[in-house]
Amino acid sequence: MANHKSAIKRNKQSKIRNARNVHARSTMRTLVKKVREAVAAREKDQAVGALSEVVPYIDKCASKGIIHKATASRKISRLSKLVNTLD
Repeated sequence: MANHKSAIKRNKQSKIRNARNVHARSTMRTLVKKVREAVAAREKDQAVGALSEVVPYIDKCASKGIIHKATASRKISRLSKLVNTLD
């Protein structure tokens, strides 16, 4: 356990940040799932709408360091490619 005042504070901050990151990552995964489900159901309008919702969220997660920027780019690319198969 932390003995110094600064170490106690860092521990508290770490827990708060971890909870925030877990929430953001979970939300991102849910939004990605919405896109995949819409594509599986062959609903182009819903898939495009869900994609336009998830892309900025993935970028936001990458800019905050929750996921790596290359991972974000790869996810966006694959989802875009998936939605474009619905033509």
